[in-house]
Amino acid sequence: MRVHPSQLVPGCILTKEVMGRTKRPIIPKNTVIHHTHIHVLHNFLISSVDVAAKLSDGSRYMPLEKMEDPESPAISPETPPSAEEPLSFQEQYLEAVQQYKQWYANWRSGAPIDIQQIRTIMVPLLEGAVESRREVFLLHHYSSEQEYPYHHSVATAVISTFLAAKMGHTYGEWIQIGLAGLLSDAGMAKIDNRILNKEESLDEQEFEEVKKHAAYSYRLVESIPSLSISAKLAILQHHERLDGSGYPLGLNQDKLHPFGQIIALSDMYHAMTSERVYRDKHSPFKVLEEILQEQFGRYDHKVIQVLAKELASYSTGSKVKLSNGQEAEVMFVETNHPARPMLRTKENGEIVHLKERLDLHIEEIID
Repeated sequence: MRVHPSQLVPGCILTKEVMGRTKRPIIPKNTVIHHTHIHVLHNFLISSVDVAAKLSDGSRYMPLEKMEDPESPAISPETPPSAEEPLSFQEQYLEAVQQYKQWYANWRSGAPIDIQQIRTIMVPLLEGAVESRREVFLLHHYSSEQEYPYHHSVATAVISTFLAAKMGHTYGEWIQIGLAGLLSDAGMAKIDNRILNKEESLDEQEFEEVKKHAAYSYRLVESIPSLSISAKLAILQHHERLDGSGYPLGLNQDKLHPFGQIIALSDMYHAMTSERVYRDKHSPFKVLEEILQEQFGRYDHKVIQVLAKELASYSTGSKVKLSNGQEAEVMFVETNHPARPMLRTKENGEIVHLKERLDLHIEEIID
């Protein structure tokens, strides 16, 4: 829907980039709006912006009453989807985030996991994820500091499902992997909120408490018959690493279930690309580069290769912002250098080979 900036609320998601008088957008597409963005839009005298019908937390967006401005266009809401009209992938995802937030509150109150209710919401989303490469690699845009835990669980489920399907797993397997990804952090509901909401670095004792969440998650699901043994092991092992440096048991490669390694990489990838209270987000390319350079021996190389291949396929033709502030288009991605593609700058059409420009990196995928 198209609205005046005065009608925006924090959590609105831009569906089109906001352009000013220059060639560069003032605010990129898919940005989650904060108070600062609203202030910028007013300062640039922007008359209208296009936003999604749902907020980043999955709730329905209700525009504020428009401030009087005779030159600004009237609000043009999109027609709400009818019962027969399917939701878009983005709408399904945001609805799942809203549902997960409620499930999590229930678990904190001691309620058991209702797997049938979860399947009703999640299975259609997971089925859509397999055919939605572009949307999967944009999930980090929708997460905010405050809503990160709920986005993270749903996004981990979606990314895990997508990678599992691309690795050749069967329908039944990637549904189980997706559900395991969703529930891998359910045990966080058993951790003291004072620890989870702490903005400073955790001390050793607090971190040891957080590390228990994988075992807590396993206990929450171990009696659910419709979850496979493999899915339950994946939940328990999603923080284990091939070199034995993970937790809760410090298992090495020989004792790890492959499902858990798919969730492990998906979990880490989304965490590093998302904005969090104590850490800024990084672009998918920068995260992939770190995985390839610094984390390679800790994660299953087969999963890493699929992530790199699918990110390369998605990114060709995408618009990106570089660390020097320039905008560019991805022209070609080499198999041996998936995090450092060939680019053409928007400003002067210069061809830049990032593998030869180690002083530069892709800071953000704009579209």
